[in-house]
Amino acid sequence: MEPISGDALRGHLETMALASLEKGEAHGFEILRRLTEAGCGALRLKEGSLYPALYRLEKAGLIASHWEDESAPRRGPRKRVYRITKQGTRQLAAGRAEWQQFVQVVGNILGAPA
Repeated sequence: MEPISGDALRGHLETMALASLEKGEAHGFEILRRLTEAGCGALRLKEGSLYPALYRLEKAGLIASHWEDESAPRRGPRKRVYRITKQGTRQLAAGRAEWQQFVQVVGNILGAPA
């Protein structure tokens, strides 16, 4: 499978991050790992793409974050942990519906219906 760059997914990264957080709280690197794993290694995302998306999601109230507990065992510096909000869950449902419509329309245009 050919690698898919972040540019090809522009506009969908926020929805994908919400889908990752639907599985549970995670820090940024864990979200990247989840997305890479779900994309079977074909998804090539960089932290430089993800963190601005997380900032936009948090600013919009779709996710919330907190710093890792000071007493939690860890390697390296404390991490910011993100979780999806109720508003984010509603937005994820809307994003999934929008994606289904997009796939159907583009599939019809390309002659490969979904």
